[in-house]
Amino acid sequence: TGLGGFRKRKHDNFPHGQRREEKENVNPSSALMTSFKSFQQELDTRHDKYERLVKLSRDITIESKRTIFLLHRFTSAPNGEEILNESEAKLDAVRRKIKQVAQELVGEDMYQFHRAVSPGLQEYIEAVSFQYFIKTRSLISVEEINKQLIFSVEDREETANMTSNSHDKQAHTWSLKVTPVDYLLGVADLTGELMRLCISSVGNGDIDTPFELSHFLRQIYDGFTFIGNTGPYEVSKKLYTLKQSLAKVENACYTLKVRGSEIPKHMLADVFSTKTELIDQEEGPS
Repeated sequence: TGLGGFRKRKHDNFPHGQRREEKENVNPSSALMTSFKSFQQELDTRHDKYERLVKLSRDITIESKRTIFLLHRFTSAPNGEEILNESEAKLDAVRRKIKQVAQELVGEDMYQFHRAVSPGLQEYIEAVSFQYFIKTRSLISVEEINKQLIFSVEDREETANMTSNSHDKQAHTWSLKVTPVDYLLGVADLTGELMRLCISSVGNGDIDTPFELSHFLRQIYDGFTFIGNTGPYEVSKKLYTLKQSLAKVENACYTLKVRGSEIPKHMLADVFSTKTELIDQEEGPS
């Protein structure tokens, strides 16, 4: 040990000049240096791909949110069919972004890049399941979502250059499969949008939709309770938000059933908003 009780490192006993000479004597074309250079290139390529996927996921998230905002106008729009057609066009644009993700992941293990693309996929699932519910009043399945994420080449020049051979056609097809966890997280986020749809429906004088939404959300909540704490942490974490959305919708149905005839229709939405704030204050996260 030197002054102050610090222990000298082994290389401190060698003069600096000798260490510099050792670095200069390293052969850059040696097998070891060649291996490290190949590792460096592989890591740089992987990091660049990860960053590209993060940017694509961010774009998917933004466009999916815009689609959800558009779909919330469905209850108040004079022509709801136009809203659905416009939302379908927006979702097609989102799927083109997902196609780029699928192209990036060709030959790769998706789970190595899952954290980069998961936020965007969850938001897309939320948007497409929201649109599906408005159309059919039911929940879209993960198989139906995966069918929509099978892509083929669209470039006319590329299609003209391709032979009619079926093998060549298969080579120009990309697909991306949504994981069960992403599907569950997207459905959990959907419940919040359905709660907002319930409040806006009442504000527009629609008395039947809240009861329909209450039954639908109860079924989703029952399904999530079967998973409970046995599933992934992210899924069990969403259970509180889901329960809160269900409580707000059930409270709206209770108010409609008990006091619906007393309160004017144009004031029902204000009553629900006030009670929703009280529920948020009383049921804080434990």
